[in-house]
Amino acid sequence: MASLLILTLFLCFTFTSIHFFSPVSAEPEAKTYIFRVDSFSKPAVFPTHYHWYSSEFTEPVNILHVYDNVFHGFSASLSPSQAASVLQHPSVLASFEDRRRQLHTTRSPQFLGLRNQKGLWSESDYGSDVIVGVLDTGIWPERRSFSDLNLGPVPTRWKGVCETGAKFTARNCNRKIIGARFFSKGHEAAPGFGPIGGGINDTVEFRSPRDADGHGTHTASTAAGRHAFRASMSGYASGIAKGVAPKARLAVYKVCWKNSGCFDSDILAAFDAAVSDGVDVISISIGGGDGISSPYYLDPIAIGAYGAVSRGVFVSSSAGNDGPNGMSVTNLAPWLTTVGAGTIDRNFPAEVILGDGRKLSGVSLYAGKPLNGKMYPIVYPGKSGVLSASLCMENSLDPHLVRGKIVICDRGSNPRVAKGLVVNKAGGVGMILTNGVSNGEGLVGDAHLIPTCAVGANEGDAIKAYISKNPTAAATINFHGTVIGVKPAPVVASFSGRGPNGLNPEILKPDLIAPGVNILAAWTDAVGPTGLDLDNRKAEFNILSGTSMACPHVSGAAALLKSAHPDWSPAAIRSAMMTTASLVDNRLQPMTDEATGKPATPYDYGAGHLNLDLALDPGLVYDLANEDYVSFLCAIEYGPKTIQVITKSPVNCPMRKPLPENLNYPSIAALFSTASKGVSSKTFFRTVTNVGDTNGLYRVKIEAPKGVTVSVKPAKLGFSEKIRKLSYYVTITVDSKNLVLNDSGAVFGSLSWVDGKHVVRSPIVVTQMSPL
Repeated sequence: MASLLILTLFLCFTFTSIHFFSPVSAEPEAKTYIFRVDSFSKPAVFPTHYHWYSSEFTEPVNILHVYDNVFHGFSASLSPSQAASVLQHPSVLASFEDRRRQLHTTRSPQFLGLRNQKGLWSESDYGSDVIVGVLDTGIWPERRSFSDLNLGPVPTRWKGVCETGAKFTARNCNRKIIGARFFSKGHEAAPGFGPIGGGINDTVEFRSPRDADGHGTHTASTAAGRHAFRASMSGYASGIAKGVAPKARLAVYKVCWKNSGCFDSDILAAFDAAVSDGVDVISISIGGGDGISSPYYLDPIAIGAYGAVSRGVFVSSSAGNDGPNGMSVTNLAPWLTTVGAGTIDRNFPAEVILGDGRKLSGVSLYAGKPLNGKMYPIVYPGKSGVLSASLCMENSLDPHLVRGKIVICDRGSNPRVAKGLVVNKAGGVGMILTNGVSNGEGLVGDAHLIPTCAVGANEGDAIKAYISKNPTAAATINFHGTVIGVKPAPVVASFSGRGPNGLNPEILKPDLIAPGVNILAAWTDAVGPTGLDLDNRKAEFNILSGTSMACPHVSGAAALLKSAHPDWSPAAIRSAMMTTASLVDNRLQPMTDEATGKPATPYDYGAGHLNLDLALDPGLVYDLANEDYVSFLCAIEYGPKTIQVITKSPVNCPMRKPLPENLNYPSIAALFSTASKGVSSKTFFRTVTNVGDTNGLYRVKIEAPKGVTVSVKPAKLGFSEKIRKLSYYVTITVDSKNLVLNDSGAVFGSLSWVDGKHVVRSPIVVTQMSPL
């Protein structure tokens, strides 16, 4: 009865992205459903699962994908009555509707501590023979970043293929791009995108692994691009472009389509194929775009990632771009490595010079004809109170008001670069793009088509105040190219998804941050650097910002660590990155938050900023196996059937319920009830594995959060040839009278194990939550 109720709830759980695009019809149109099936129930008479699934329907239906590796089941386009019939089958464990996802849209390797002559690059031979699978928008294979010059043969364990299609032949794969696939069945079957919605637009898209968007080419080359000399984007960021793991092999899985996103059924099929093909690392810069984090059993990214991690594949995911709001981090499953974004020490300064002589700093990647210091009248359409005009939405500007002037446009709603086209169409000569309160002072460069300077909220307010007091207000914009050695850096990007974890706050997310602001990497020839249809410029490289750019840095880092330490599990690799992450910027001061200018916290950066100079030799790691994740799922009160949706195999939860906070994670989050008065304590259990010197002696170092007492037993850990794993207890005690939480509702500290060479650091988060 309980399982039937769960199935009914699954069927009722709908997603707005599906219904939003559904045309009105007298008969309910078919939708795509993903069905989780108990594979052990397959009758022996059927040679394959496909034959079995097909036979269960009373009438022919459109089966899109059959999943065999990370997930057992299938996706199909069904009418509501057909879906209801399938749900009644005893072998069907769960079902959920297909959902549309969004993409989370050089100098960075050196900024991460990678050096040519020693360290992780040399120890790993630049990631040679590790296979990185990239789930994204495809690839533009002709780019220099994907050359296979001097690479050895394709690893013999590789089982993948090079799918051909529009503008993509078998010759487009080589010893660098060793495989390429594309997945479109879910996309084409979706209401509003399929036959009724027009399907794939062949005039702007390729039915093949070729990248019409640019995002996939950018992320793939960030993770594993070869050295490309004399690289730049229209003169900006000139130098040698290279990925984090330049010799790693690439396997491309195109699951996202230009202008229409990425569908869960296709993403799950790509996970299934990637694991079967033999990838070592999966990079997925994709997540929900609606601010909602689905439970793990309703999230195909979480399900597909579990199937991959359970096979030893490291999965790196982006934290989302909905910061600086709290609880905005996405991709929350504890088996995922969730990556936020930080800045690097390179910037592209521009400045607005007002008629009264004031100079206000901003950024820009504009590479066209400059204004040469000429002053122009300046106008703010939002002064009228019309929101669309303040945002410079399409057809919102009065040409009589803006012609021949520099126009102030507020950030939000439509793409930043599209606002400039609206200004240009109305006759404006330039644009000042101003942040609102939500963006604070966080800035990203864009390759604008008209002279444009992006400024922070404070500068924007100053310019608007100047206009309101001066009827003859004027301004010009100057551009200053590329500047390196910028301080402070890194800074947590204002857009980066923030904690706490909205599903299970006992697990700190994001896990860490990596470079994600103004990243130079390869680009497609299909669109210009802005991605706008009217931008017909060609660029071999482009500069983008987002947690999409941070994620492949960690994917490349995982490839290097996997190459240097082939026996490390995905959890060990993540632990090495987290416990060695940096907390200071290049001034040796605590990292700050770009949105506020104040010190950042673990809710912003997790364990800290990726530091590959130290991750190669972390000393100790916090390892995890499949049974640990199952125990965690039992701890959060998922039943055996629900857990089987994720794990494939049947499970039995122990009689004594485990505690979710005892998952052997490299961070500690202590939750106390606001209803508790006086002194309260919680004890946590952790196990560390020695991957450093055989005979190691570590002593604990505690930085207790303000108003909190932290004790550790034992206070010393001694390792030997026979003793590689040791456990310890952490007791955290709070007194409600003395506990003063900060603006984010928490206090922060750390626990480190130190042996004179290594500092194995775990962040501690203490917070109070209202009881349910």
